[in-house]
Amino acid sequence: MMRFAMLGSGSKGNATLIEHDGTRILVDCGFQLRETEARLLRLGVEPASLAAILVTHEHGDHLGGVGRLARKHRVPVYMTYGTHRAWKDPDVPHLIRFSPHQRFEIGGLAIEPYPVPHDAGEPCQYVLRAGARKIGILSDAGHISSHMREMLADCDALTLECNHDPQLLRDGPYHASLKLRVGGDRGHLSNAQAAGLLGGYALARLQHLVLTHLSEVNNRPELALAAVRAVIGDELPGLRCADQELGLDWCEVV
Repeated sequence: MMRFAMLGSGSKGNATLIEHDGTRILVDCGFQLRETEARLLRLGVEPASLAAILVTHEHGDHLGGVGRLARKHRVPVYMTYGTHRAWKDPDVPHLIRFSPHQRFEIGGLAIEPYPVPHDAGEPCQYVLRAGARKIGILSDAGHISSHMREMLADCDALTLECNHDPQLLRDGPYHASLKLRVGGDRGHLSNAQAAGLLGGYALARLQHLVLTHLSEVNNRPELALAAVRAVIGDELPGLRCADQELGLDWCEVV
């Protein structure tokens, strides 16, 4: 059995836990050390029990807490070469760099990174497999490429960015340049873009669909859920939004 949880999701910090057969991996850590430790313990996880931290890219809401967590608890850190070049705090006990097309294993988990279009050095996202089970992670991408679509097909669980509603972004308080960045091809996925990904899939295997990285300014959970339900219907009981403060409790993939 695989399972996953989230410490939090949004512009103030992101971190996702995946566990299988005693191997625990944290994808990103955008929280300060004490906050990270508290949120891990809330999920019943001792920080020193982490087998690895996988990093998606160098932006602070994903990477800001990695260095201190890795140093204190001596957790190996994995990231692309380009993310490492952009990192401001690279002094960790065990650092592994990789190509975003390079597959590798940690414990009983097979890790498949894949590149995404985002305004960072060499950003990637991840697919994690254990046996026949597959968890896909997609966040911080300005659009969906054919390779991304291929990588995320036939997931048993998927965490999917629904960052903004285009109208709220357009009419909201952001400066014009920031609106262009968020809504651009190397920015963040809108609700409609995320729903469009799902429209191309057969979803028979999908047990959990978690909408992530919702903007507190430019989106609302009910808008994200409505956009997705318009494409996939109301029959998926595992559809929900992750929360910035509460994160997401453990979800089992069976």
